[in-house]
Amino acid sequence: QAQLVESGGGIVQAGDSLTLSCAYSGRSPFTNYAMAWFRQAPGKERGVVAGVTWNGAITSYADSAKDRFTITRDNVKNTVTLQMDSLIPEDSALYYCARDPRVLVNQIRTSPMQYDSWGQGTPVTVSS
Repeated sequence: QAQLVESGGGIVQAGDSLTLSCAYSGRSPFTNYAMAWFRQAPGKERGVVAGVTWNGAITSYADSAKDRFTITRDNVKNTVTLQMDSLIPEDSALYYCARDPRVLVNQIRTSPMQYDSWGQGTPVTVSS
């Protein structure tokens, strides 16, 4: 498994932006794996927000994130970033990054059960 550390969460107002970052470390190269951001609000299930394939060629977004969020990765710095714009109160949650353990696949999976490494989460609160 890998070690993932998220950062960048905070308390913002509706309409503001935030940039979340996830730092990867581990024996296996970061460049092998698709990565994703998930979020979980109190009393709700953890759900995928966005994902990116190992080479950054393919990205995928939940409907709630389309046109507002952007996922990118830096395979030199071993980081994956989630740029969140036009935030709304419904975006308030604990945000996690996660690693898909499959190597060099050009597919983004959406179930948390399919990811093997998780960070501790970074909280995002959007006030109206």
